[in-house]
Amino acid sequence: MSAGTAPPPPAPAPAPAPRGLVGALVGTDHKSVAARTFVVAFLFFAAGGVLALLMRLELAQPGMQITSRDGYDQYFSMHGSTMIYLFVTPAAIALGTYLVPLQVGAREIAWPRLNLLGFWLYAGGGIVMWLGFLSRNGAGKAAWVATDPLSNTVWTPGSGMDLWCAGVLVATVGHIVMAACILATIAGRRAPGMTMLRLPPFTWTMVATTLMVLTAFPAVVLAMAFLLADRHGASIFHGPGGPEAYQHLFWFYGHPVVYVMFFPFVGAVAEVIATFSRRRFFGYPIFVVSILTFAALSMAVWGHHMFTTGQTANRYFSLTSTALAVPAGLEYLALVGTMVGGTIALRTPMLFAIGFLVQFLVGGLSGIWVASPPLDYQAHDSYIVVAHFHYTLMAGSVFGLFAGVYYWFPKVTGRLLGERLGKAHFWLLALGTNLTFFPMFFVGQDGMPRRIADYRPADGWQTLNSIETVGSWIIALGLLAFALNVALAFVRRPDAGPDPWGAQTLEWATSSPPPPGNFGVLPPVRSAQPLLDAREAAA
Repeated sequence: MSAGTAPPPPAPAPAPAPRGLVGALVGTDHKSVAARTFVVAFLFFAAGGVLALLMRLELAQPGMQITSRDGYDQYFSMHGSTMIYLFVTPAAIALGTYLVPLQVGAREIAWPRLNLLGFWLYAGGGIVMWLGFLSRNGAGKAAWVATDPLSNTVWTPGSGMDLWCAGVLVATVGHIVMAACILATIAGRRAPGMTMLRLPPFTWTMVATTLMVLTAFPAVVLAMAFLLADRHGASIFHGPGGPEAYQHLFWFYGHPVVYVMFFPFVGAVAEVIATFSRRRFFGYPIFVVSILTFAALSMAVWGHHMFTTGQTANRYFSLTSTALAVPAGLEYLALVGTMVGGTIALRTPMLFAIGFLVQFLVGGLSGIWVASPPLDYQAHDSYIVVAHFHYTLMAGSVFGLFAGVYYWFPKVTGRLLGERLGKAHFWLLALGTNLTFFPMFFVGQDGMPRRIADYRPADGWQTLNSIETVGSWIIALGLLAFALNVALAFVRRPDAGPDPWGAQTLEWATSSPPPPGNFGVLPPVRSAQPLLDAREAAA
């Protein structure tokens, strides 16, 4: 600063946040909005999980034991829709809403009132979807894809399907709004010294995630608007090529959304592995390039869902889908390379991070299988596909989510989750997911189609289906252990302090939980690991 130049005025103190019910409804602090989004997402997770348990009980043996075929169609459609539109996607966005402003040193998220609107659109859309269960014909029952003509008024009559379309549309607009706020924060509210190539790995994964949301998610908003209009007489998809047109429009959203439900948890796992390996993140520039390359390629692979329709360029989409293995391999190299030579502490967040790496690998490798047209012809609409996407989302992304939850829980609440219950949660979830989903590869290979409510004893699928049902209840036990752990954290656990892990990134430079305005004084930012820089300078 030159002589005689006055120092810049201090930033104004933030206005006090509203408390109580009013605060829960209209508070705009990004941390509060993110926490509300998490709570709503986990409530929907519980509701979708109940539907999954009912489905597994129905399939444990031949015959109709629990519900009717129509009821089963509602269960699997609303289960898949809930997990994708109302749980994993908003949980990923909520993680970014909470952490990105902290990681880039911002006092608040960009456009906080718009961010609050995004939350209410998401929550309201989810409620509208589930209100379909109160309608005469029941909830939406055309699967989470709602493929035309299955989703038209001939095959799926009633207002429940209309509510499903409207709910998906409104909730997705909420996702888009919240993602725009995150991206604007990264672009315009970084702290001094926080250049783009000093962003933490998690924030880089949110850059890629928000870019995919903003470019791909409008397609499903348009698809739902057209489908709703079609159901009310507009005849948009009734002509020749109409069903294929719907699939192209939907899957342009439907495959990038898989990576929206993946990238933030890769970022969470990267932060966990670096912290609990006591090493700087390995291959940071390569990781950034691979994430951006992966995001770009994700916009060019939707046609592999349509190999069997004859309406896509199979060779092109097979090439782009298989090419995803290259950036994915580079990401794995960075994650595993960070552990090599490190002093690894096997705390609960690290266990979930390792579980993510191992189990998502199964989903990724089976993805190469369905990216090949000749192999996909055999696997299409069989339980092989069900196994594949559950290994990517439940055995993969949800493990990454729990790695982040256990890691950042003390930052959000000021309390640590217990290690014993945390490890019980991990091992129950690991056992349950593999018992539930791995046998699906074999029943699928043996010819069991997806979306069926019953099968014959002569089909020979009962043993593996019974094993899958046992596995699903073990998953439920693991999630109950997690719920108990959260409850006990507020009753028995001592305060965690600002940085219980000895972490590396900027969110740990403030109190736990962070105050309004996030920071008092920011440490110097000279790399993607400013707290590790400070510890090394003091050593």
